[in-house]
Amino acid sequence: MSKARTEIFARLKSVLDLKQDQSTRVQNAEQRIGAAAPNLIPARGLSEGLTQAIMFEEEAKFAQAEVRKLANLEAVSDIVRDTCQEAQTTALKVAPHPELQAMDWHSLNVEFGPGAGSDLVGLSRAYAGVAETGTLVMVSGPTSPSTLNFLPDVHIVVIHTEDIVANYEQVWAKLRQDAGADKPVMPRTVNWITGPSRTADIEQTLLLGAHGPRKLIILLIDAKNP
Repeated sequence: MSKARTEIFARLKSVLDLKQDQSTRVQNAEQRIGAAAPNLIPARGLSEGLTQAIMFEEEAKFAQAEVRKLANLEAVSDIVRDTCQEAQTTALKVAPHPELQAMDWHSLNVEFGPGAGSDLVGLSRAYAGVAETGTLVMVSGPTSPSTLNFLPDVHIVVIHTEDIVANYEQVWAKLRQDAGADKPVMPRTVNWITGPSRTADIEQTLLLGAHGPRKLIILLIDAKNP
C-alpha cells in the first residue's frame, strides 16, 4: 500500500474513532452482513407464482434470447440435436451436471467438461433465473464450468420454472441458504447472463457475439404445467 493511501486511511479511521470505537464498528458491520437485509426493491421485482415465469420469458426474449418452453427434460436432447445440426456440427460440450449427464444424446459427439475456444455449441444448467430482467444466474463449480458461459458460439441453458425468483436479492438469499450457516462456502464465480453477448461500442452498431455466445437458447422446463 502506498504512503499516500496509508495516510488517507489513517485520517478516515481517526475521524471514525471520534464517533464510535473500532470494536463497536466491527460488531455493527458483522450484524449488518449477517442480517443481509435487502435494500429497496422496485415493484417489478415483486412478482409471485406463475407471474414470475411469464415475466422471465418476456424479459429474456426482449433481451434477444430464444426461449423454448418444455414439459419435461426428455425434450431437451432433441432441441439440442437440432441446434447442432443448424450449427453444422455433431460436437457438443456439456456441463457435467447430473441432470445433463443422464440424458440420451443420440448420435451427438458429447464431451462433458469446461468450454474451449473451438466449441460451437455448449449446454449448461442454470442455478436460478430472475424474472425482473430475464436474467440467468450461473454459479461456478464442478458441475457448472464458467467457461461454457463465454466460449461456445451458441449457448443452450436448461432452467426449471421453480428455480425462477422475482429479483436479484432473492438469488443472493438462496445462495447464502444453500451455502449453509456453519461454514458457508459461496461459489467462486456468479455470472448473470441477460441475453446473448452484444456491444454497440463501434459506431453505435449492435454486434452480437462480441464477448461471448452469439446466440442464447433458454430451455424452460415446466413439468407442473405441460
